[in-house]
Amino acid sequence: MATDRFSWSSLGLRLVAALLLVFATYNAEGVSYYHWALKPLREGAGSFNALKFLAGILLVVGWVVVLQAARRSIGVFGAVLVTAVCAGVIWLLIDYNVVSASSTRGITRVVLFAVSVVLAVGMSWSHLNRRISGQADTDVVG
Repeated sequence: MATDRFSWSSLGLRLVAALLLVFATYNAEGVSYYHWALKPLREGAGSFNALKFLAGILLVVGWVVVLQAARRSIGVFGAVLVTAVCAGVIWLLIDYNVVSASSTRGITRVVLFAVSVVLAVGMSWSHLNRRISGQADTDVVG
């Protein structure tokens, strides 16, 4: 049976999982599935093997699980709202010169972090909502 406990560490673990998924798929450092398996194929410089296939399928499974959980929890409208908050934070970071608008790598990192936040909030929202309102979300089965 699932536990009713949800804490900041629970949200943090979901954020770490989302960060791993997002940054393993693509990142500005050039160390990602895209750079390892897909970009060489586009450039005609690499071959595709069973390990790259398996890693890709595992990433797809991770994305499906995370996106499905987020969609069920916050829906499209909620995802748009969380994305808008993240966009506001990114704008604030640029306004206060924490991140340079001309730095492609910096903007890429911040945007990928924001995507991870949207996914983590999506995976956590049902728990957070229950703590705030006392109402539980359920999926209708039938």
